[in-house]
Amino acid sequence: MLVTRPADIEGATKAAECVVEMHRRLATFLRAGITLAEIDEFVAMTLAELRAPSCFLGYRIKGLPPFPSHSCLSVNDCIVHGTHDMTTRQLSRGDLVSIDIGVRHEGWIGDAAWTYAILERDKLSTALMESGKESLRRGVAALQPGRPLLDFAKAVQGHVERECKFVLVRGLGGHGYGKDLHAPPYISNVVPSYPGEWPEAYKSVRAGMLVAIEPMLSVSTSETKQVERTWPIRTADGSLSVHYEADVLIREDGPVNLTAGLFDLPDVVG
Repeated sequence: MLVTRPADIEGATKAAECVVEMHRRLATFLRAGITLAEIDEFVAMTLAELRAPSCFLGYRIKGLPPFPSHSCLSVNDCIVHGTHDMTTRQLSRGDLVSIDIGVRHEGWIGDAAWTYAILERDKLSTALMESGKESLRRGVAALQPGRPLLDFAKAVQGHVERECKFVLVRGLGGHGYGKDLHAPPYISNVVPSYPGEWPEAYKSVRAGMLVAIEPMLSVSTSETKQVERTWPIRTADGSLSVHYEADVLIREDGPVNLTAGLFDLPDVVG
């Protein structure tokens, strides 16, 4: 769907603002010693207060059970789709936790992820996080009306893999959204390596599009592993990963990051 009516733009903006506010509160809540279950409980209570219930809880994909958590909670080598019950281990100093928040507010979806370091981060974690954030900035800027979606992948991949020497995870990418969590187009973080790999690569960016773009980076592998009939997706070699996601509205004069407030969050929490 193309979002052009002022009322619809306001609805999408408010949903995105709920996600940003949820992350602001998480940044003050996260600390060493808490479990993923405690984080997810906090997310559930806060989203109820914001009148923006999770659109992840109970989400279904063929071959997997309903998603069991209010948020996606992915720690260290877990790239995406981590659940509150995948481990009872408490967060500890130096952990990287990526939290993806998806909400439904007054009929509109908001969906954005951010990565936090618990108490401290070493040189490698710092570089990985900074690469993820900068790739998101460049990716947003590349979404210009009339240009192909391929420009987004060129910007993200150029920064992450050529400049920073990290790796973008293959097979995972962004998507359109609006009143549904997932909608066309699929938005790859990497340039296709053969014809037909990403059929929508040359689809033009159009004013009114709502897209959730989400670079997913690892230190050293593009490959993933996943236990059958479980949600978490991990790096194949166990290396650290980060996940950053923004909601973007394309206007006639260019892209607007509806979740730009996430860039003001602290990188190190607890």
